[in-house]
Amino acid sequence: MSHKVRVALLGLGNVGEIFAENFLEKIQEEHANVEIVAVASKDLESPVAMGFVHSHIPVFRDALEVIDLGDKVDIIFDLTGNAQLRKDLRVRLQETNNRHTVIAPEVVAHLLWSFFGEVGELPHSSQTGY
Repeated sequence: MSHKVRVALLGLGNVGEIFAENFLEKIQEEHANVEIVAVASKDLESPVAMGFVHSHIPVFRDALEVIDLGDKVDIIFDLTGNAQLRKDLRVRLQETNNRHTVIAPEVVAHLLWSFFGEVGELPHSSQTGY
């Protein structure tokens, strides 16, 4: 059995919500060796956030708390479009000496989206987070 890729999704707004729903669907359909292990959202009451809660996946209001999961997260998809958060995530990874977890920016989500098939266009956020 190959290594399961453990993913965290940060930001369940316009881009993140649509990406999360379709990403999860693709994981299930393809029986991909990928697991969503945490999400972060400003709105813990959104339907997508509540869906993750019901699936027993930790949902954080503070995206930086995901860093505290350490090497239990392989990839963090930062879909927030927040440049300061991106900087803070990098600093927190350094402070915790986490050399395992990588941060994938929104552009990587758009790359993956192009392989999802006929699911429509993934919205672009007004900010890039860079």
